[in-house]
Amino acid sequence: MTISVAKPTGLAPPSRANWGAVYALTLCVSTLVASEFMPVSLLTPIARDLSLTEGQAGQAIAVSGVFAVIASLLVSSATYRLDRRVLLLWLTVLMLVSGIVVAIAPNFTVLMLGRALVGIVIGGFWSLSAAVAMRLVPDADVPRALAVFNGGNALATTVAAPLGSFLGQYIGWRGAFFCVVPLAALTFVWLLVSLPSMASQGRPRLGAPFAVLRRPNVPYGIAAVALFFMAQFGVFTYLRPFLEGVTRVGGSELSILLLVLGLAGLLGTYLIGRVVNARLHALLVGLPLAMAAIAVALTAFGASVACAGLLLALWGLVGTAAPVAWWTWLARTVPDDAEAGGGVMVAVVQMAITAGAAGGGLIFDAGGYEPTFTTSGILFCLSASVALLGARAAAKRTPAADNPEPSMEASHA
Repeated sequence: MTISVAKPTGLAPPSRANWGAVYALTLCVSTLVASEFMPVSLLTPIARDLSLTEGQAGQAIAVSGVFAVIASLLVSSATYRLDRRVLLLWLTVLMLVSGIVVAIAPNFTVLMLGRALVGIVIGGFWSLSAAVAMRLVPDADVPRALAVFNGGNALATTVAAPLGSFLGQYIGWRGAFFCVVPLAALTFVWLLVSLPSMASQGRPRLGAPFAVLRRPNVPYGIAAVALFFMAQFGVFTYLRPFLEGVTRVGGSELSILLLVLGLAGLLGTYLIGRVVNARLHALLVGLPLAMAAIAVALTAFGASVACAGLLLALWGLVGTAAPVAWWTWLARTVPDDAEAGGGVMVAVVQMAITAGAAGGGLIFDAGGYEPTFTTSGILFCLSASVALLGARAAAKRTPAADNPEPSMEASHA
């Protein structure tokens, strides 16, 4: 997920950049993102060790998404009296505790508790970190600070699945999750020595994020992005069982395939930056259609290792690029209130991830990979259709001649 938000109003920028704190926050969010997606590559050993179905184990992602949604909407208002430095340190402690709880979980209930804790931390940091980072550097350095922050996020998204698979081979899934603990401890110490005191800006407007939904064309985009992420995680969550059961790979081969997916994702993030400004609408419609085609192709050709590797590379290339396009759309659609829009986007994406992982698990347990992947393909097509409807609505509301950059990039329709 790439973040693009407006600088908080009423703040005097610092005279010097605090890059140590920016890098510490980057490490913190990178660790969180890796923790969020690590279960994707460890579903099979988790299910086997705790006597669960793979669909039940997939709820480890779903439950963290539920609590991330709640936290992203409530943490800021619920802690408005608390210094942001103190709040970030407490969230880091909670991340450390969640790593320990998951690593020692003796059963499904304790596993879900640990994942709920990491969900709270994810939601809290996503709702605070970008705004906090922009209080750490002068205005001229804000783009660079956000680039560092988002780069760490992209790297974590890339390595989470293959790293989890690799570590799981040698130290088990519990050891893989326990690796979060020393990283969280390092993050805590780094934040403790680098973060300055950052007083809260007072009680926020509780309804601000939801007011964004009343703006023209925003509901189309939010609906389309929800459908996209629901479809994406309906497949992504169950890639390991698919690759082990259908493609018949395991061990190092599995890690290599997941690494290919991640590296292709880094390439996709780079490539979309070169075209997103000029072809935003085409990307918002075309990317989900490409993902639908890949999901269906996996059901037809996934038994071949070579075909599966190629399709996973395409999946990473397209799937990692799509969030960049959607955050660009958000910045263009609500440029005067992008922070509130970002809060809505974070909540919607987390709910979609939860629905995709949970719904995909139910379908996977009931019918296997074919109906799971086919259902995701249908959702991808619906996402593209809603994005197209939004673009047409924007074109009718504001002619391209009067507005060269409409909110859904209708001029490229």
